[in-house]
Amino acid sequence: MDIPLEKKRFNKKTISLIVGGIVIAALIIFVIVSTGGKSKLNVDAERISISEIKQGAFQENIPVSGVVMPITTIYLDAVEGGRVDEIFVEDGVIMKQGEPILRLSNTDLELSLVNQETSVYNLLTQMQISQNAARQNTINKLTRMTDVKNALIEADRVYQLNKKLYAEKAIGRQEFKESENNYNNQKQQMELAEQILMEDSIAVKQEAGQIESSFARTQSALKLMRKKVGDLVVRAPVDGQLTSLDAEIGQSKNKGERLGQIDVLSGFKVRADIDEHYISRIYTGQQGTFQFNGNEYVLTIKKVFTQVTNGRFQVDMLFDEKVEGIRRGQSLQIRLALSQEKQAVLVPKGGFFQKTGGNWIFKLNEDGTLAYKVDIQLGTKNTQYYEVLEGLSPGDKVITSSYDNFGDKQELVLKK
Repeated sequence: MDIPLEKKRFNKKTISLIVGGIVIAALIIFVIVSTGGKSKLNVDAERISISEIKQGAFQENIPVSGVVMPITTIYLDAVEGGRVDEIFVEDGVIMKQGEPILRLSNTDLELSLVNQETSVYNLLTQMQISQNAARQNTINKLTRMTDVKNALIEADRVYQLNKKLYAEKAIGRQEFKESENNYNNQKQQMELAEQILMEDSIAVKQEAGQIESSFARTQSALKLMRKKVGDLVVRAPVDGQLTSLDAEIGQSKNKGERLGQIDVLSGFKVRADIDEHYISRIYTGQQGTFQFNGNEYVLTIKKVFTQVTNGRFQVDMLFDEKVEGIRRGQSLQIRLALSQEKQAVLVPKGGFFQKTGGNWIFKLNEDGTLAYKVDIQLGTKNTQYYEVLEGLSPGDKVITSSYDNFGDKQELVLKK
């Protein structure tokens, strides 16, 4: 009778595979446990930037670029249109106030001036004729007044004489009444002559005033017309440098067209462009600093232009002191202060911010062999530092260079 053999469940090969798998799994578990489950990356310490966290004076500022400009620029526009007949100076010359720059011609304007002058002369002639006629009329009335006055005197003398004679019955009543009536008539004539002379005097004064007013208006119009013709010669309004002259002989210029500009050379200003993000925090009186020839200088905002173009707005800044060697058109890099100076924990600016957004950073351990992620909170910034609100203390060392090559590693092993 055959005895059935019990089939073995595991052979040596299977057992070896199982034991090997257990060993490998144990090794993996050991590595995971020993490393805390964090992914690591070996990094050459010489290829990264390591910075120390410091406590120090901090002032929020932003970098802005500015261009040096003349402190005042006066634009030259054609007050009257015309053809460019003559150009007296070259672009770029230094001008004195009142010196001619160019001359335009405008025949219509010049003809209007001639007509205006003729009108004034005609009005002056008419005024003289009217004044002479009024004067002659007044003389005639005065002569008439004199005659009436003499006649009244004579009538009064005869009346007074006849009055006495009539009382003495030397003359008859008819003769007395005749002299009395003549006296009363001359008296009325005198009153009428005085009234006529008074009314004539008032009328003469009114007419003279109207004529003078009309003449003054006409003269004012003539003066204005002469000024318009005089404006055909474009002159420097102030002392300064003529720039951007845009005119050629024979070229026609319309009224109001830009001809050039005069730059006042008594000083300079800086016109700076600022991101519109800061428009609510920019005001006159704010200060900025810049480096020039090894020295630091201060600029103060004088004017803010609130119009935003392509996401930026402009400000005009004045120098607090004279800067030797500065030139028109020169570019300046300015640190514009947005806050007062204070004490704060500081981390230097670097490429790490682009990857982390300021929410975390790689911090080194005490012996500098390992860097690990720590959560942080940053506040305001300036051109050199971020203000640290939480997560770091003075003396800590962190990696501030770019994190682009670190991927999503949790820890960095620093190799020297």
